Amino acid sequence: MPRPLDHARRAELLEGLIAYIADRGLSELSLRPLAEYLGTSSRMLIHYFGTKEAMLVAALETQRPDIAALFTGIDSAAVLRDRLCASFEINTAGQFATSLPVLLQVLGAATVPNSPFKSYATDAIEVLVDAMTNSLTRIDPTIPDPQASATLLISGMRGLIQDWWITADTPRIRRAVTLLISQAIPTTP
Repeated sequence: MPRPLDHARRAELLEGLIAYIADRGLSELSLRPLAEYLGTSSRMLIHYFGTKEAMLVAALETQRPDIAALFTGIDSAAVLRDRLCASFEINTAGQFATSLPVLLQVLGAATVPNSPFKSYATDAIEVLVDAMTNSLTRIDPTIPDPQASATLLISGMRGLIQDWWITADTPRIRRAVTLLISQAIPTTP
């Protein structure tokens, strides 16, 4: 009879996994060293998660922000611009300072043919683009292609945040974030 899962221990392992990858990188993810770091065995990791990839996706799911909350209360272009500018600060510090670099690594890994992360990455992008499309449509129903504008904003912000994580050139990236947002979100009367 299989051993029942200790959900508190599982949550602890997922939190430790994010810290491990943030410190060592996704390319260095191997079960034995990870298990040692987490104070368990590779056999127990498989018991809790099934596969290394499933474990990583589960860890990322615990870190996913509440997308609906990010877009709640946006009723004007000015509010959306302010929220996106603030998201740069949120995504480069605070609660996402550890998990965001891990997410960026997983998104990169999802580009490899037959990647086990493709489904997770596709879903993450679709959720953000849909939420942004809905916000753009709500604040200005005359935008010709709100989904394309949403894609530009989401992909552009992700690229700029990744650039910041690589270069740490905050002044340049802040200027680029401001420029992207001001050009992509129309000023409504």
